[in-house]
Amino acid sequence: MLLSQVEKDNAADYAEYQKNLERIRQLRLLDDDFFNVCFNNDTECTQFLLRILLERDDLKVINATAQHSIKNLEGHSVILDVFATDGNGIRYDIEIQRADSGALPQRARYNSSLIDAQNLPSGENYKQLRESYVIFITENDVIGNDKPIYHIERVIKETGADFGDGSHIIYANASYRDQSRFGRLMHDLSCSDPNDMHYSILAQKTRYFKEDTEGVKGMCKIFEEIKQEGIEQGIELGRVQGIEQGRVQGIEQGRVQGIEQGRVQGKAEERENAMRRESAIKKAFRMLIDGKLTLEEIAAYTDLSLDEIKEFAAIASV
Repeated sequence: MLLSQVEKDNAADYAEYQKNLERIRQLRLLDDDFFNVCFNNDTECTQFLLRILLERDDLKVINATAQHSIKNLEGHSVILDVFATDGNGIRYDIEIQRADSGALPQRARYNSSLIDAQNLPSGENYKQLRESYVIFITENDVIGNDKPIYHIERVIKETGADFGDGSHIIYANASYRDQSRFGRLMHDLSCSDPNDMHYSILAQKTRYFKEDTEGVKGMCKIFEEIKQEGIEQGIELGRVQGIEQGRVQGIEQGRVQGIEQGRVQGKAEERENAMRRESAIKKAFRMLIDGKLTLEEIAAYTDLSLDEIKEFAAIASV
């Protein structure tokens, strides 16, 4: 029996919904887009995370926003995964990094400098500059000394004394496991099943987006928005390159250049690329159009390979 177009559309929608459910089930807090969704505007979860990382149970977070943009009219702007402020005015940049190349020391230094520049109003005394923390949570031990966490501080070499400038950089090794609070936290960030998590506050938040009707609906909407943005990118690529039937061939060209199939065409086959890769490609094109970063810097910021960035640059320059 032949299906009507409406029935075909309904079947396609249902198939897409099932694919989205499977992607959602596989997501972890260590996937940056999912981390952003779960921690955005959630001061309680952010406070819980920071208290363990900094071993400070007195810390009180008053706001936390995901994808926080810091503009720099004279240089490179940045988008922070989660930006938080505590009750003492201390600022925290929390970055999720699955690829080692995204956690460069220079990136930590640059993020720290922009946070400082944004938070010292004109005319204020330098002593009014609040402390700041740039925290990388990395899937691997990027420092390589088999430690759970690394604290980077400026010191006076001749004396070994703390310089005391209030700038702090931390690398948290998410591959570390033990029964300490930190080890259990790293386990939970790497866990896709909330039932296997140690901490109920994180389990409840991930369970909401994985099992609650409204939470799942919100995640599916995000998938659809990402997919639509990918389609629009494909159309624009087709227009720029003068390809006939720009939408279809533009999308294909975008896929060939690295746009994740699952987000552009709903055919994602790998969990870890379902959300992260499309976001990285979008950022790469924006940075290429902005023209302020070198190709190497764009590769480091987006966790994409330099060869991919070169291919995108060739397309963007057409």
